[in-house]
Amino acid sequence: MNELTTFEDIIAAARTLYGHSITTPLLTNKVLDDLLGARVLIKCENLQLTGSFKFRGAFNKVSQATKTKNTKSFVAWSSGNHAQAVAAATSMVGGKAYIVMPSDAPQVKISGTKYYGAEITFYDRNTEIREEIGKQIANEKDASIIPPYDDRYVIAGQGTVGLELCAQALSIDETPDLALIPCGGGGLIAGCGIALRRQFPNILIHPVEPEGFNDTARSLELGKRVQNKVGHSSTCDSLLAPTPGELTFKINSRILSPGKTVTNDEIALAMSFSINHLKLCTEPGGVAALASLLSDRDSYKGKTVVLVLSGGNVDPSTLQFSLSSNLP
Repeated sequence: MNELTTFEDIIAAARTLYGHSITTPLLTNKVLDDLLGARVLIKCENLQLTGSFKFRGAFNKVSQATKTKNTKSFVAWSSGNHAQAVAAATSMVGGKAYIVMPSDAPQVKISGTKYYGAEITFYDRNTEIREEIGKQIANEKDASIIPPYDDRYVIAGQGTVGLELCAQALSIDETPDLALIPCGGGGLIAGCGIALRRQFPNILIHPVEPEGFNDTARSLELGKRVQNKVGHSSTCDSLLAPTPGELTFKINSRILSPGKTVTNDEIALAMSFSINHLKLCTEPGGVAALASLLSDRDSYKGKTVVLVLSGGNVDPSTLQFSLSSNLP
């Protein structure tokens, strides 16, 4: 079997997710369109179950593992969105989730993960390796690992974001020129890219990453996977993968346009804009695509742009800080 996710895999994932995930809205906003001189279509995955797109991939993978491996115990490592998603998906099949989270994860994500009954093990992201901890727990508990992005079924689940987006855009007679999608390990943009390219073959798809963590952009430029340098920090806790996934990069290297990078200040400004004008709560990583749009407005003039708000799990203190930011 081909290890890479296909469009048919995404169709199958949509069937699996039917009745479990939320069909999130595709919104437009006159203030944003007028500001850019563009047509902007906003896919609101911050309104998805557990507050991010991650539920789609987690539920698709958990469902597949439950069928093929006859297990209901699962392990995942995550700063929070994948953690909540796996915990929620596992609870839906009556299983038990064991989650490895960094000790500095946002409290809102820790609370959400606990809400769904998961058992959490914390680690120091600067001195410990989460994958090693997770694999040890999996061996001890005889549990299956649910990867955060580098998995065929996880990517297919995330691809249903793009599948919905295409149908929604067509329903309002819109043909996007380009897409801006937040990128960490690359699962969301890989799945969305497959779906978008099937419906809109000429669309340009740009990954958006935090400054200091633009491993996908650099990997695309060099034609091989590279790692981020140590010592950087970012408010975008959900986009801090050290290097592109092996499977995700095989897909993304074929379909993505050059990457874009955003700063913490640009992220804060976009979060403020989202609250004040879109009336939507977003987390730092989840608003990266909007941050790119607002920080480079002239590049998008006259274009039809689709962007994904990928998550809305933000601590009150971070949200409060962002509200002090305003567009120049």
